[in-house]
Amino acid sequence: MLYYLFTYLQELDIPGAGVFQYITFRAAFALIGSLIISMVIGKRIIQRLQLMQVGEIVRDLGLQGQIEKQGTPTMGGLIILAAILIPTLLFAKLDNIYIILMIVSTILLGIIGFIDDYIKVFKKNKEGLAGRFKIMGQVVVGIIVGSILYFNDGVVVKQKTFTEDAPTHKSVEILNDQLLESEENYTWEDTKSTITTIPFVKNNEFDYAALTSWAGKYAYLLGGIVFILIVIIIITAVSNGANMTDGLDGLATGTSAIIGITLAVFAYVSGNTVFADYLNIMYIPESGELVIFIAAFVGGCIGFLWYNSYPAQVFMGDTGSLALGGIIAVFALAVRKELLIPLLCGVFLIENLSVVIQVGYFKYTKKKYGEGRRVFLMAPLHHHFQKKNMHEAKIVSRFWIVGIMLALLTFVTLKLR
Repeated sequence: MLYYLFTYLQELDIPGAGVFQYITFRAAFALIGSLIISMVIGKRIIQRLQLMQVGEIVRDLGLQGQIEKQGTPTMGGLIILAAILIPTLLFAKLDNIYIILMIVSTILLGIIGFIDDYIKVFKKNKEGLAGRFKIMGQVVVGIIVGSILYFNDGVVVKQKTFTEDAPTHKSVEILNDQLLESEENYTWEDTKSTITTIPFVKNNEFDYAALTSWAGKYAYLLGGIVFILIVIIIITAVSNGANMTDGLDGLATGTSAIIGITLAVFAYVSGNTVFADYLNIMYIPESGELVIFIAAFVGGCIGFLWYNSYPAQVFMGDTGSLALGGIIAVFALAVRKELLIPLLCGVFLIENLSVVIQVGYFKYTKKKYGEGRRVFLMAPLHHHFQKKNMHEAKIVSRFWIVGIMLALLTFVTLKLR
């Protein structure tokens, strides 16, 4: 909203109004705004939750410090959602297709998580929203996101078209920077494409259209169906991965902030012709606006940590965890970096896999030996370390360190191919 106000003021030649045209300026204010909102509004929301006796229902699993968390206010994800959406509405271009996509996804995922928490807290049902309905909600989000990314005419990439006498990429590589590409040798052209990035591979682009190229005149429609199915799987997996990780004070919040910072860099370079050209990555027009959204996301996570760090004064609940994972998935899809998710979201992945391995092995051994056996002392993985009497704060810190290492490795994919 403020972007349009300052654009109008710039047209009136008001000194300094043009600063709002800079993405970095608006991203900085979105970050600061989200921090302030999460810390100021957060305190009032926590007080309100306490008055309403919206407390966490904790089952005794024999974990260190678990019972002390009984009654801690939950549904704190409302703080994160407010800290993301308000600065985005204030500082971003609201007619940008990517911003619209992120706002819609955030609201829908937040609603799914809120319904789950509402059933747990107010209906006194520990199971919350039935798993099939939760998955159905994520599928709906996936269909909406996939349809927009595949069919909307505003979602394009710009690719180089070289002139006949222009030096080829191969010749530039051979001369090793001695022959520089001149802007006169190529032009950028908008292309409606389904290409994405493959990490650690030279000329690292994969086109989803190749999966249905055999279908002839039905290739475009069938390609849309395949693409939407892939989007559904990614959103569901990452969203549930974040939900699994939200088991210790500050674990999911801090990990999400680390991932968010990494995605901010990818969005910025993908939306900037100079950096996209230098790094030889896809240039995605208008995607730079996503930096404002992800700045608010990071600020909301860090601000929430003020209350969620050990010992937590509030839990995010599914209202926050499902939304955080879903936001990360949709954002990665928007900047065409979804194939980096297993690396960047490695903490979420290993938490998810630990549950799959534990349940699968238990069922297998029970069928084969008559008694179920376990790989971990308890799943998800962070509970395994709790069972080994490792302090909660140390587990969280070490998971953050792993998350930072994975983020740095993800950055390396920009040049290491």
